[in-house]
Amino acid sequence: MALLAWISKTVYLVLSALPNMKKIILLLFSFFVALSIYAQKGHRIEVEIKDYESPNLYLAYYYGDKQYVKDTVQRDSNGRFVFQGEDALEPGVYMIVMEPDNNFFQILVDENDQNYSLSTSKDNSVSDMSFQFATDNKLFYKYLRFLEEKRPQADKLQEQLSQSQDETTRVNIQTQLDQLNAAVREYQDKLIQDYPESFTAAIIKANLPLDYPEFEGSPEEVQMSQYRFTKEHYFDNLDLEDPRMLRTPFLFSRIDNYIQRLTYQNPDSINQSVDWILNQVKPAEETFKFYLIHFLNSYARSKIIGMDAVYVHLALDYYAKGLADWTDSEQLEKIVTNAKTLEPLLIGKTAPDIQLQKQDGSLISLHEVNSPYTVLYFWRYDCGACKTSTPIMRSFFEKYKDQGVQILAVCMKNADEVGGCWEYVEKVGVSDWIHTADPYGNANVQTVFDVKSTPQIYILDKDKKIILKKLGADQMDEVMGQIIERNSLDPAN
Repeated sequence: MALLAWISKTVYLVLSALPNMKKIILLLFSFFVALSIYAQKGHRIEVEIKDYESPNLYLAYYYGDKQYVKDTVQRDSNGRFVFQGEDALEPGVYMIVMEPDNNFFQILVDENDQNYSLSTSKDNSVSDMSFQFATDNKLFYKYLRFLEEKRPQADKLQEQLSQSQDETTRVNIQTQLDQLNAAVREYQDKLIQDYPESFTAAIIKANLPLDYPEFEGSPEEVQMSQYRFTKEHYFDNLDLEDPRMLRTPFLFSRIDNYIQRLTYQNPDSINQSVDWILNQVKPAEETFKFYLIHFLNSYARSKIIGMDAVYVHLALDYYAKGLADWTDSEQLEKIVTNAKTLEPLLIGKTAPDIQLQKQDGSLISLHEVNSPYTVLYFWRYDCGACKTSTPIMRSFFEKYKDQGVQILAVCMKNADEVGGCWEYVEKVGVSDWIHTADPYGNANVQTVFDVKSTPQIYILDKDKKIILKKLGADQMDEVMGQIIERNSLDPAN
């Protein structure tokens, strides 16, 4: 009722102000056409590009670290391109992409601003841009034009600064640069203050630099203080709850930088940072879904030793607890089962005890091996990589056997083929290791230790805790030397 009353009042004022009835009818018609455009459901974006001759135009969007084409349209009989559909577009920064070189310009798509038209030129998209019924885009391009006006000045001053050798001149140029930067920052701050709910303001604010306080202390202390401040305040200006941010060109790189560079690269620290990110984006359901899947897949594929702990954490604390309800039941079961298999094998865990069979038929368990360091070596005699690694492991053992290292070798062959294991041991000359097999699958070695391929190597301490795993034979000499040296300096060992 309030909207109808406002329309009636507006129409009355228009009628009373214009004596010409024809003008009144035309104005009234235009008014209701404009009102109907705003009321449309779905999306309709009409594009006109001067000097663009190709018959095709593309609408694309940012998603994570990639870009995807949303729609392709052809020029209509009026020379325009119209992207339209019954469903609303997901909000974000979109690209209008032109053939044949994939040059593009950006437009904003907000939840309530998806029916508008724009006109620009092929070679001067920013300066020639104009919009109808797109308040936020008008604001966005006004800002871009402001930056275009300032950029030549900044480039010229930067060039002068790089070429000047006179200190007084350099100080003067730097002062001008500082004033220019201050003018840009003033413009940005005013726009954010005047249009706080606009997408343009959110984008500008998200990319503002941090204002660092003065830190005291030694250079090392100042550097550490700057790091801590950066990590703590890194997202102060970027609203991670805002669903529009998922489809921007900067969110992925910001989050990736936070995880990969501002977070210490050990599983516990990464888990804390990943949890913090996921908690912040949780109100934006699609963003939460994207990053939970992204983190899970990234650490499932990671080749860095020990990072499977992040995968296990995500699988058991998110997927297993029903926080990834988009995952089908079969896939969910695979993820959770795999994580439960890996959990006992994480670095720092006590390795599962398994009972294995030696050549003479006697049994030995892993935890019975009494040695400061036990190297678990899973292998097969017909494995090409094993044929390369076993001689390397032989040399490794000769160097470290007097320093508390024992090798428990497990040949991954069943009863019909296990005889070949013992023959190969004699042939290669590694009979001084502890050689075992699980010929009848009683120990379920392949599943318990997740042996999907051979060779696989684990290093265990005297208590059978996993120090390192999934190493290559060529890494063993250097790694073992570092472990022994480190432990020799630690009184607890």
